[in-house]
Amino acid sequence: MAAELGVSASTVMRHWHANGLKPHIVRGFKVSRDPKFVEKLEDIVGLYMSPPEHALVLCCDEKSQVQALDRTQPGLPLKKGRAAHMWKPYLEMIALHCPNALNILDRFHIVAKMNKAIDEVRAEESRRMVRDGYEPVLKKSRWCLLKRPENLTDKQRLRMRDLLQYNLRTVRAWLLKEEFQQLWDYISPDWAGKFLDQWCTQVMRSRIEPMKKFARTVRAHRELILNYFRARKQFSSGVVEGLNNKAKVTMRKSYGFRTFRATEIALYHALGNLPEPSSTHTFS
Repeated sequence: MAAELGVSASTVMRHWHANGLKPHIVRGFKVSRDPKFVEKLEDIVGLYMSPPEHALVLCCDEKSQVQALDRTQPGLPLKKGRAAHMWKPYLEMIALHCPNALNILDRFHIVAKMNKAIDEVRAEESRRMVRDGYEPVLKKSRWCLLKRPENLTDKQRLRMRDLLQYNLRTVRAWLLKEEFQQLWDYISPDWAGKFLDQWCTQVMRSRIEPMKKFARTVRAHRELILNYFRARKQFSSGVVEGLNNKAKVTMRKSYGFRTFRATEIALYHALGNLPEPSSTHTFS
């Protein structure tokens, strides 16, 4: 934008800041399938870049995110007891189409958010220690922190034992994560809610920003999390998400496939653990 307007990058950033614009944090958006989308977009942007004099321009959103999701994914399986994720338009569409449904935010998505927060704390502190000239004690400790203690290898247990001797933000975040795991032992939604409130209060006093962000997310979705206990912990999307991840890894390792049939065969072997020949060729 700076090159197009013939100004410095700092000038563009200053105007963004003055008008509260943050285009650098926009992660994605839905593009219309309208064949005249580009022409309409140029007209709209033109109104902002060069507004007409002595004229009033009124703008309104043609389609809400709920309508866009309903249009692009009309076959979403909104079934009874289906575990959902945190995307706001998805939750709004469930409320629109299934007002009496029990929307469950299961433990898979909560744990995934938690692990992301832990990893952010570790990465930031690791960079800071290297920058300040300290010993890089957090190097190669990612999976030691993310895995459950019972799943650690012997080498990782020794690594974790040494790591716990340091007074680091990462260690404090890991201790909060392990304390949070007690939530899943509760059966009563009321007691689970009390534990959740107490844990979030403790985290908000920790001064660890990624963990505080996670606690705010938990508070915002408190009732959806407690629905997991109201449904007697019978629904989880962990298996489905695991299969999705394996499918993505299979296609990524092969850099894609030319035909759907080749993709289908590869997924059968990867997900179904089908036997494979020791060699694709025979030699005499």
